[in-house]
Amino acid sequence: MMKLIYLVMSYGKMDMKIRDNMVKKYVYNTIIGPIEIVEEDGYIVRLDFRIDEKIDTEETSLIKETYKQIEEYLLGNRKKFIVPIKLKGTEFQKKVWNALLEIPYGETMSYKKIAEKIGNPKACRAVGMANHNNPIAIIVPCHRVIGSNRKLVGYAGGLDIKQKLLEIEGEI
Repeated sequence: MMKLIYLVMSYGKMDMKIRDNMVKKYVYNTIIGPIEIVEEDGYIVRLDFRIDEKIDTEETSLIKETYKQIEEYLLGNRKKFIVPIKLKGTEFQKKVWNALLEIPYGETMSYKKIAEKIGNPKACRAVGMANHNNPIAIIVPCHRVIGSNRKLVGYAGGLDIKQKLLEIEGEI
């Protein structure tokens, strides 16, 4: 029997449509609020501050390990994540998300710098939208992207969480 996952873009949000319960998730309370970790086929495919009630809750060993690493990070005891991830999006989004993975812990980069890094220097707004649609928050560090004026701008989890994450990393 084939199991299917449908990703549907609607109003800039990615929604998972699930068939045959192939996707697993678990919600944890952390010092920055609840986070939802979603696994599909042995990969983390989402880490989000918004909880999707359509996915059944099941804590897997990969989800537990991911949470353990997130907790270590939030306590200032981890700088890199070692869990398998799978980024789902357009080719442009994947370029942006892969560029985010290259921003070192404790450093920030502007939207403009990311656009230049991926070879599309006029795509600052599109970089912002890709950043906003990052499905794997914290691990794919979209919180490290700031305005050219060094101000905190935009974060799907809210600017208070972005600020807290940058404080943990010693950037603020």
